[in-house]
Amino acid sequence: MTHRLRLYRDHAPRFAVAPMMDWTDRHCRFFHRQLTRHALLYSEMVTAEAILHGDHERLLGLDDAEHPVALQLGGSDPAKLAKAAKAGAAFGYDEINLNCGCPSDRVQNGAFGACLMLEPQLVADCVKAMKDAVDVPVTIKCRIGVDDQEPEAALFALAQAVAAAGADAIWVHARKAWLQGLSPKENREVPPLDYGLVHALKRAMPHVFIGINGGLQTLDQAVEHLTHVDGVMLGRAAYQDCGLLLDVDRRIYGDDTARRPVEEVLDAMAAYVDAHAAKGGKPAHVIRHMISLFNGAPGARRFRQILTVDALKPGVTGRLLWDAFSVIQAEAARRDALAAA
Repeated sequence: MTHRLRLYRDHAPRFAVAPMMDWTDRHCRFFHRQLTRHALLYSEMVTAEAILHGDHERLLGLDDAEHPVALQLGGSDPAKLAKAAKAGAAFGYDEINLNCGCPSDRVQNGAFGACLMLEPQLVADCVKAMKDAVDVPVTIKCRIGVDDQEPEAALFALAQAVAAAGADAIWVHARKAWLQGLSPKENREVPPLDYGLVHALKRAMPHVFIGINGGLQTLDQAVEHLTHVDGVMLGRAAYQDCGLLLDVDRRIYGDDTARRPVEEVLDAMAAYVDAHAAKGGKPAHVIRHMISLFNGAPGARRFRQILTVDALKPGVTGRLLWDAFSVIQAEAARRDALAAA
């Protein structure tokens, strides 16, 4: 429980891996936790409606190793969100986050996600209902506006409303969302970024935790933004080049002792793959999250190929990770020999 209480009250810089549908499932989070001890991890978005009527273990299950880990909820009904938040807290999540930024058609049809940028008081009501229901931090993740909204007015109105309702943190994807005319993928890339507006929000609300997201690719960028805001959140960059997570604890948290040798990471993941398979799970569901581990290293292409293709074969075990790693080792040894010649 201690890490829950410290999550936003210690005013320390915070690095997070963004919630990403189809990517940040429990297997991904377990893997990312092997790479960084301190980063805050997020679940995929789960709708409040699904939690109220679905299988809690399937939707909310997590491993103790994942902490600190946040549950992102989708919804716009304060009472339903309160019940879903309570279920998430009971499962052990360290934070409940409300999605106010996703622009997909499915979310729009449910009148939540980025649509909520248009209704700041409703978002505030949702935050208050969840705060009243749980004893863990309640936060939001939003855009800087939607469609024809003026970003400064839209963002500040939402931030002020949820802060007054007791939100513990506001994570801002520094782009507008266009609800019509752009696909979810285009909404992550086409609307221009406005980091300066998020920095201005922090200056205007110095006592509120403000985190920034959107377009960040490197830890150098993360460190720079932390001179302006309280938290940085990387999404696809952290997933598609997950090796950068190995440096998060040192660069962001100043912990030089936390970085694990990659061999330890592979040991932990091989055991996890085998345990998952023993329970009837498919090894590929775990292994798919690991293909970017050695991006940029000699042999990385073959490493990815082995994990992508061989993970689907019958009878695969965690040993496959070591087989793929042997390619990286062999290539490194070959280059060392050439350099020494």
